[in-house]
Amino acid sequence: MARTTSSSTGGPSAPRNRTPQPLPRRRRTFGDFVKAFLAFVALAALVFGVPGALAYAVGWPLPGGAPSLDWLQQEITVGTFINVLTVVVWLAWAQFTACVLVEVKAALSGVGMPGRIPGAGGSQLLARQLVAALLLVGATAASFAPGLSQFGQSLEGNQKPASAASAQQTPGGLFGQEQAGSAASAVAEQAEQAAAHADGSKSEDTKYYRIQPPEGRHHDSMWEIAERHLGDGRRYKEIYQLNKDREQPDGSRLSEASLIRPGWIMEMPADAHGGELVEMPDEAPKVSQDVKEQISDYAKSGDHQQGGGAKEQGGGQQGGSGSVDRDTAHITIPEQRPSEGGKGQQEAPVASSGESEGFSFGLPEALIGAPLLAAGLLGALGRRRRHALWQSAMGAIGGRRGMEPPTPTGGAADAMDALLVGADPEGVRLLDLSLRGLAASLAEESRALPTVYAAWLSGGDLHLQLAQPAGRPPAPWQLGQDQTFWMLARTDAEQYEDVDTAAPYPGLVSLGTLDDSRLLLNLEAVPGVVSLSGREADRAAVFASVAAELATNGWSDRMTITLVGFGQDLTPLAPNRLRHLDDIEALIETMEAETRQRRGALGAAGHDSVLTGRTGPAQHTRWAPHLVLLAAEPTGDDAVKLAELAADASRLGIGYLVGTESGDLPGAAWEMEITPEGKLLAPLLGLELEAQALPEAQQRAVVELFLDADPGEGGTAGSTGSGRTAAAPPFLVDVTEQGRPAVYARLVGTYEIIGLDTPDGERSPLMHEALALLLLHREGVHPRVLSSALWPRGVTEDVRDALVERLREWLGTEPDGSPRLSADRSGRLTLAKSVVSDLDVLRSLYHEATQGRGANSRAVRGRMLTDALVLVRGPLLADRPQGRYAWLTHEIIDAQLPLLVADIGLALSEFHLEKGRAEKAIEALNAALNSSPGDERLWNELLRATHAVGDPARLQQVAADLVARSGARGVPPRTEALLDELLPTWRSGLTAVG
Repeated sequence: MARTTSSSTGGPSAPRNRTPQPLPRRRRTFGDFVKAFLAFVALAALVFGVPGALAYAVGWPLPGGAPSLDWLQQEITVGTFINVLTVVVWLAWAQFTACVLVEVKAALSGVGMPGRIPGAGGSQLLARQLVAALLLVGATAASFAPGLSQFGQSLEGNQKPASAASAQQTPGGLFGQEQAGSAASAVAEQAEQAAAHADGSKSEDTKYYRIQPPEGRHHDSMWEIAERHLGDGRRYKEIYQLNKDREQPDGSRLSEASLIRPGWIMEMPADAHGGELVEMPDEAPKVSQDVKEQISDYAKSGDHQQGGGAKEQGGGQQGGSGSVDRDTAHITIPEQRPSEGGKGQQEAPVASSGESEGFSFGLPEALIGAPLLAAGLLGALGRRRRHALWQSAMGAIGGRRGMEPPTPTGGAADAMDALLVGADPEGVRLLDLSLRGLAASLAEESRALPTVYAAWLSGGDLHLQLAQPAGRPPAPWQLGQDQTFWMLARTDAEQYEDVDTAAPYPGLVSLGTLDDSRLLLNLEAVPGVVSLSGREADRAAVFASVAAELATNGWSDRMTITLVGFGQDLTPLAPNRLRHLDDIEALIETMEAETRQRRGALGAAGHDSVLTGRTGPAQHTRWAPHLVLLAAEPTGDDAVKLAELAADASRLGIGYLVGTESGDLPGAAWEMEITPEGKLLAPLLGLELEAQALPEAQQRAVVELFLDADPGEGGTAGSTGSGRTAAAPPFLVDVTEQGRPAVYARLVGTYEIIGLDTPDGERSPLMHEALALLLLHREGVHPRVLSSALWPRGVTEDVRDALVERLREWLGTEPDGSPRLSADRSGRLTLAKSVVSDLDVLRSLYHEATQGRGANSRAVRGRMLTDALVLVRGPLLADRPQGRYAWLTHEIIDAQLPLLVADIGLALSEFHLEKGRAEKAIEALNAALNSSPGDERLWNELLRATHAVGDPARLQQVAADLVARSGARGVPPRTEALLDELLPTWRSGLTAVG
C-alpha cells in the first residue's frame, strides 16, 4: 500500500537530508574560555585542594592501631566527631575523583559509554559537567559535550520522565513514567556511540545516530531524539521515514516508530543539531572500527530506501507509529509525548485508587488490579440486590419480608472488599460518556464510526487506535501521534453529558496493563480469530475475566456472549447476556445460522458493517455484538470452519476468542500467550502485558455474591414466604430504657452525633464520614476499603493509619477500658455495641415489633412502630457535602431505607385499621410516603384506608394524586384493578378533579 511522507510543516516533500548539508562548526567564544577556566579551577580545588586541606588541617583521622575495648568505651569528644567527619569527606573525595577519571577517559577516547560509579549519581553528573566545560575549548569534546550553561538546569532536567522506546512503551509513558536517570548522562553516552563514517558519496557529511541501551528506566525514543535535535518532537516522523524498513546491524528492520532497539543506527535529517550529533566523515575517527563498518553498511541500505522503499511510501497514510495496512491488523503502543502547555503530568488514573503499599491484607489482587472489571461486577451486584429487594417487597402485600441481604463471609467477603477497593466507577462512566459522545458527534457530522482495534487508558486519558486513518476527530477529540490515533484528555471527557445514542464499541474488553496503562481490545473488530495459548488453568482465568467484564461492563448496551468449554457457573453474573454451549459442533451450527442472518440483515439495510447501523435510526434495536469465547481448541474441520466464519466476522459484529494448546490455530489474526507468571505476550503485536485474569477461587467467590443476592437462584436475601421468617438485621440494639448507647449518631436525615465532642475543624468531615461508613457496616470494614472510600484516588498507609488512630481516640473507650473501635481477627475495623445509629434503632424497632415482643403484644407493637416512624427525619445523610460520600453509590442502603420505612408505615397502618382508626392509618401512610413516594404498596393501602373513611371526594383526590405521580408510565396494573373495585368512576372523575 502506498504511503506519503510529510515534513514538519505538514506539506508533502522528500526527506530533508536527501541533499546532505555540512554541519556548521561552532566557534569558541570568550565565554567558552571563561567557563573552561572556571571548570579547571573547580576541578583543581575539588581533586587537589580538598585532600590538601584535609591533610593540613586534620591530618590522619584513623587510630594508629587496632582499637581496644577501653578505647571503644571512652566518651565521644569533639575531636572524635571531627575525625569521623573527615573520613566521610575522604570517601566522598575518592568517589568524586574516580568519577572525574572515568569521565576524562571517556571524553578523550570517544569510545564506549562512561563507567557508572556506584552511588555517585550527583557526583558523576558534576564531574561530567566540569570535564565537558574544560574540554569545550578543544576540538575533541566540542562536538558532543553539553555546555556549562546547562548545568543550572541539569539537576531538574535529569529527573524528567524518560521515554520508553521499546515494545514495552505505553501511553502511560505520556504523562506518568517513573523518574529516569540523568538526561545529561544520556546525552554524553549517546554521543560516544553516535554516528560513524560511511563509504560512498551519499554518506559524506551525513549525520547518523546510534540508539543507546537503557539506563535504568531511561530508553531512547524517536520523539525524544526529534525534540532534542530537530527542536520539535512531532518531527519524529521524518526520522522514521528516513529509516523505515532499512536493515539494521542485528538483521531486523524498523517497522513501528515506537519500537526501536539499542544498537540500531538512525540517519538524521540534514538540519539536525545538538552537541550529541557527530557529523560524518570528519568525526568518524572518534568511533570504533566496528561501528564504522555498521554505519557504512547501513548507509548503503539508504539507496534501497530511496528506490523501492520510497515507492512503498509514496501514498496513503503518513508513516509512523500506528501505521496499519488494510490487509493487516496491528496493535500499536502510542508514542510517548510530554505534557503540553507546561501543565505538568496528568493525574494518575482513578484505577489506582486504594493503597500505595505493595501488599493486600489477604484480599484478591486479581480483583483489586482490575478496576473496570471490579466496577462492572460491583454495579451489577448492586442492581441485582436492589432488584431482589423490590421483588421481595412487592411480593409481600399482606406478608412480611426481610429487607437485609446476607452478609458475605469467608472468600465472598474478601471478594466483596476487593471489589470495593479496586472498582473505578468514575473511570467506567467517563469511558462510556466519551465513546457515546464520539458516536453522537460523528452522527451529527454524518460520518461513520471508524473501526477501532484497541483502546489505551492512561492517566485518565483515552487513546483509540483505528484500523485506518479516518480524518480529524470531532472536538474535543484530538489526533494522536499519527492519523490512526484519536485521543481524548480526561479533562475534556469530564465535560461530556449523557447522550441518547447506542454504545459504539461494546466489544472493548480489558486484557492487561503495562506500567500505568490499560489495554482494551475490541474483540468484535478483529479481522479473524484471536487465539490464546498457555496452560489450561491460566487460559481459563483470562477467559473468565473477559467473560465477566463483557457481561457487566458499563460501556455497552445489549450483547450476547457465548461460552464454550468453560463458564457454565458464570451465567448468574448476567443471565440475559451469557449463554453456555456444550460443544464446538453446537457452536458452529449456531454461528453459521447467525452469520447468514446478519449478512442478510446488513444487505437489506444497505449497511457495510454494524458500525454504520449503530449510528442510524435503528441504533437501539439492532447490531448488538455477539462475542464467542471458546476455551477448548478446535481441531481438524472444526478449526477450518471456525476460521471461515471469522473471516467476515468483524463486519458483522461478531468476535472470536479461542484457546489453543499448540499456539498454532488456522485463521488466527492475532496470537497471544498467557505465561505461568501472568504475562500476556503478543510478540507480533509487540506487547507484553500484566494479564488481567480471574482465577477459579475468585470466580467462585464472585458468583457466590450474586447467588446470595438473588433468592431466585438459591440465595437468601429477603427470602421469606409462607411459613418462613424474615431475615433479622445484622445488628440489633437494646431498645429498652436500659439500652441507652454511649455514642448515638443520627444518619436518617441531618447527620448529628450525640455523646462525642466535635473533632478538630479541618479533620471533622473526614472523621464523620469514616464513622458513617463504619456505622453502615456493623460486620466490619476492611482497612483498604476504608481508605479507598475516603480517598478514591489513593492514599499512603501512614495517612490511613493516622486517621484510624484519631478515630479511635475520638470514640474513646468502654467502662472496662476496651476501645470502642477495634479490629477483628481478619483485620476489619468494628465498632463496639455502645456506638449506635438511628438506622440501627429503626431496624431493631421494626424487628422487635414484628418478630419480637411486639408479635405477642399489640400495645408493644403499636408503640414500637410509632417510635420507629418518628425516627425518619428525611433521606440518608441529607446534608452530606458535595464531593464526599461517593462510596454510597456502591451501597444498597438507598434502596433498603425507603422499603424499610414503607414496611413500618404498612405495619402501623394495619395496626390502626384493625381498630377502625382509618385517619391514624392515613397519617402513618402519608408519613411513610414522604420517604418512599414510589412504593405501590403504600398507595394501595392509602386507597383502602381512605375508602374506609367513606368520603368519595377524598378518595377521588387520592386517585388523582396517584395518577399524576405515575406520569407517562401509567397506573400499575394491580393499583388500577384496586381503583376499579373501590372507585369505579375514577377515570371519569379525574377531569373534574383536575
